[in-house]
Order: sequence, then structure tokens, then C-alpha cells
Amino acid sequence: MSIDLITLSFALSVLAVILSIFAFQRSHQKLEQQTSEEKHFESTPLQLQAYERLVLLTERIALAELINRLYQPGYSAMEMKQLLLDNIRQEFSYNTSQQLYVSQLAWDAVRNLKEQEIMLINQVYSLITPTDPATAFTKKILETEMAQTEGSLRDLVTQVLNREAKKIM
Repeated sequence: MSIDLITLSFALSVLAVILSIFAFQRSHQKLEQQTSEEKHFESTPLQLQAYERLVLLTERIALAELINRLYQPGYSAMEMKQLLLDNIRQEFSYNTSQQLYVSQLAWDAVRNLKEQEIMLINQVYSLITPTDPATAFTKKILETEMAQTEGSLRDLVTQVLNREAKKIM
């Protein structure tokens, strides 16, 4: 009879341990799921803010906007070119941390826009004399930009950013 009592006691102990392990795993899974949902909820505002900042960046490095904001009467084409390039690079570097919160597609689109703006400035600059007035240089940039028939890359980048942000909301 004592063996049966020992066996029963052992079986109940094993059952208790198994139930405890099962309960622990279940509560741990719920906690992980809740933590994951909280992290997602906490990161959503940061992601939306990053998309907002990148939309603002695309507007700030748009050549027409840059020229309007930075034009200095009396500057030469060379000085204006350097001012435009420095400003684009500064704006971009100020926002590089936003790539942590946006998709690779969105970040690549913004980076390509920056590179296209720099390339356009350099192309137009190669067509004029460095001592030409900034007026002639900026006018040529705007004419070249308006002559692009395929549409504005800035508009496409803004659409990508908007689409990506709306997926998050």
C-alpha cells in the first residue's frame, strides 16, 4: 500500500510540475506578445515622423525652393553652385537618421533624389562660365528642370513617401 501512495504522490508531483511549466510558458508568450504590440505602437509615431521629415526634406532640396531661399544678388555661378550643393548635402545629412524608421524603398528614393539634384546642378554648371552671374546660372537650372518631360522625380519620391506612410496609419 505504501508503494501505491508513493507512486501516486510522485505522479501528482510530476503533473503539478508539468502544469506549472505550461502555465509559465503561456504567461510568458502573452507577455512577449503584449511587449511586441507595445513596441509596435511606440515605434509608429517615430515612423510617421520620419516620413514627415523626409517629405519636408524633398521639398527643401527642390531646386526651385533652394534657389528661392538661397539666391544672393552679386554671387557668381561658382559661388551659387557651391551654396546649392552645400545646402543639399547639409539638409540630407541632417536627416540621415530617418532611414532607421522608413522602408529601404523610401530611403533609396530620397537618396536618389538628392543625387539627381546634385547631378543637375553640376550638369548646368558645366554649360556656363564660372564667372557668370548667379542669375544666369539659376535661370538655366530652372529652365533645364522645367524641360524634363518625364516629370519630376521629387513628385514621385513624395508619392512613395506618402504611400509608405499611409501603410503605417
